[in-house]
Amino acid sequence: MSHTTDDRGLMMHWDFDEGTGANALESVSQVRDDIQYVFNQAEFTERSGPQWRQGVTGSGLLFDGYSTAIAHQVNKGDTNNAPEFRSALTIGVWVAPRFYDWGYEGKLAAIVNRHNMERKQGYLLGMFRHGSWSFQVGLEEGGWKGIWSPNGYELPKNEWSYVNCVFDGNQGELKLYLNGCEIASSAVPCGSRLAEAVGTDLLIGKNNHSSLWGEVFNLQMYSGIIDELKMYNRALSAEEVAASYQHVLESAHGGVKPQVQYDEIKLDRTPLLLDRHRPQYHVSPPAHWMNEPHAPIYFDGQYHLFYQHNPLGPFFYQIHWGHWVSKDLVHWRDLPVALAPEKDQLAPDGIWSGSATYDADGLPVLFFTAGNDSVSPNQSVALARSTYSENGDPDLVQWVKHPEPLIVQEKGMGAFGDFRDPFVWKDDDGWYALVGSGIEGEGGAALAFESQDMLNWTYKGPFYQADIQKFPYLGPIWELPVLLPLGIDNQGENKHLLLVSPVGKGADVEVFYWIGRLDKHNLSFIPDQEEPELIDVGDFHFTGPSGMVDPKTGRKIIFTIAQGDRTSELEYQSGWAHNGGLPLSVYLRGDGRLGIEPIQELQSLRGAKQLSFHDKSLTEANVLLRDVQGDMLEIQVELEPGGATQLGIKVRCTPDGEEETLLYYDLNEAKLLVDRTKTTQHPGEKCSGVQGGKLDLLGENLKLHIYLDRSMVEAYANGLKSLTTRVYPSRKDALGLELWGDGELVVKTMEVWNMQSIW
Repeated sequence: MSHTTDDRGLMMHWDFDEGTGANALESVSQVRDDIQYVFNQAEFTERSGPQWRQGVTGSGLLFDGYSTAIAHQVNKGDTNNAPEFRSALTIGVWVAPRFYDWGYEGKLAAIVNRHNMERKQGYLLGMFRHGSWSFQVGLEEGGWKGIWSPNGYELPKNEWSYVNCVFDGNQGELKLYLNGCEIASSAVPCGSRLAEAVGTDLLIGKNNHSSLWGEVFNLQMYSGIIDELKMYNRALSAEEVAASYQHVLESAHGGVKPQVQYDEIKLDRTPLLLDRHRPQYHVSPPAHWMNEPHAPIYFDGQYHLFYQHNPLGPFFYQIHWGHWVSKDLVHWRDLPVALAPEKDQLAPDGIWSGSATYDADGLPVLFFTAGNDSVSPNQSVALARSTYSENGDPDLVQWVKHPEPLIVQEKGMGAFGDFRDPFVWKDDDGWYALVGSGIEGEGGAALAFESQDMLNWTYKGPFYQADIQKFPYLGPIWELPVLLPLGIDNQGENKHLLLVSPVGKGADVEVFYWIGRLDKHNLSFIPDQEEPELIDVGDFHFTGPSGMVDPKTGRKIIFTIAQGDRTSELEYQSGWAHNGGLPLSVYLRGDGRLGIEPIQELQSLRGAKQLSFHDKSLTEANVLLRDVQGDMLEIQVELEPGGATQLGIKVRCTPDGEEETLLYYDLNEAKLLVDRTKTTQHPGEKCSGVQGGKLDLLGENLKLHIYLDRSMVEAYANGLKSLTTRVYPSRKDALGLELWGDGELVVKTMEVWNMQSIW
């Protein structure tokens, strides 16, 4: 397209109007550059090219924040060989950032750059924390000069901004323009010349000297849409910059600033839906990284669930609160990020785990761990309110943070420096909070607080703490404390359930629980027995607990993260890491033990019933199972041991038995186990070995309720224990089932359903 700007001195121009494909044309040199993108090659899903979106004129290119980049060799086909020094440079580009980089090691997330800061060569235009941005150049005289956007001129997320930076060596000026207006200028020596970073590629969307994270991920990559990138070897005037901005507005947008539709820029789950390992009826972010789901709450006919999320890529980095909403706890919708780190004194460095409750008016509030690395400790308890009372937004998309932290850890209040994951509940007497921490030198602890107004909190001491001498696996610190009422037991006592997740040296990172009594007067917990129990025996696949009392049904429901158990390389290639476990209903059984079962609403996902029979021998049952196939199944089976001491079922079996995963019960050991020694032949996958733990069936038949969902395997045994594990078969025909025992057994009943995706 033609511009009103005089295109004299135009060195490079990418209009990104391809709209499809895996390369982009630099129109001055007529060179087509490959676009680097993770799914250009794909091992586990169908190949798909980079994501093109609506631009300011024609299309624009969406950069995913961790894999999308363009490398352009300057001089390759250029008509004007680039000089080693230049007296002027102007860059103009339209950007719509999606998320901000954290600014690790002080480096900029590059929009466009060709630089070597150590040698003080080249140029770098990029973004920093919370939307601030900068243009930096290396000068012939050996200086590295930069100019920064002033406060109030940050680049907003999910909006188009027209950015220009000008180096004018003859006049001795660096200038920044935003949306056609000058916002900053800085002096350099008159007669300065920019020293080219010879031998370095020009990169779009990626820093020439990015930090490596987890040995796999390049940080400081741009996340969002880019359009109309132009570079000139002269200094454009303020009038030319303004005219260029106005030209786009008037030629394509009726004179108003272009808008970004949220659906154009949001994280897109579509490329991941065909991934043969990605669960389809377990809750997951649209893409990239999650850890624990938390803060479940019911409001105005909908369930809300939040989750720890790095929206920049499938790796643990700067954490936001992702957000889903559901009418039935089964089918979830992705909503925009609810809480993000901002340029404030509250939580600039991360929005860590927390919980949800109601304020005095019955409106939802979020309690979260505020990350601020400039203070000690760098964790405090903070609050965010929904804007529902102002705008009636039924999805609770908008949240406003209370400006000050509500609970700040002081010396003597738990293990100093470890203070996180508030679990807050309300009753007729006020609000109560548990915060994960420890007692110096003694072990993990949940600390107790109370408040009359939800804003001013009083420390009541440890709610409950570990005896680390007796139970070293309970670790020095507890995270994610959860307290749920279980109701009245057979002796007429009111029981509660306390869940914790130990971390730190010597800790077994699982979900441990106690059943016991709440002493509300002292705000402390008295367990029925000192030794904790596990809900799940699958070894670090069922972690990160949160819980709620469902106001609709009175059920106590637990949510967890299902850890992915993969290498960083495979998470990079896949574009996602982790998902939620199925929601669990927990209750007090008649025998005083904790009952667990997947919520009944999951039955709504059943498709065709593949199989149903009862009272068959092992041989007869396996004949019937021969044609049953699937990686998205619900299985219910009851096995009577007969002469067998080990019995169970093989899932995700290849026809030749080369790959299979065995779920079984060992009567002699009284253990529920999974054998993954033959799960996969893929050289990069980690799943292997035998995992499991104690389960006393007290003479009952083995009753397994199993959910297969691609790489997810969840087995619920007799309503008492679960075993969650992950399987990543290398072969696409690993879809079979086979019942198994080390002796004769009777298959009392068996039913198998196909399961449907929730997305």
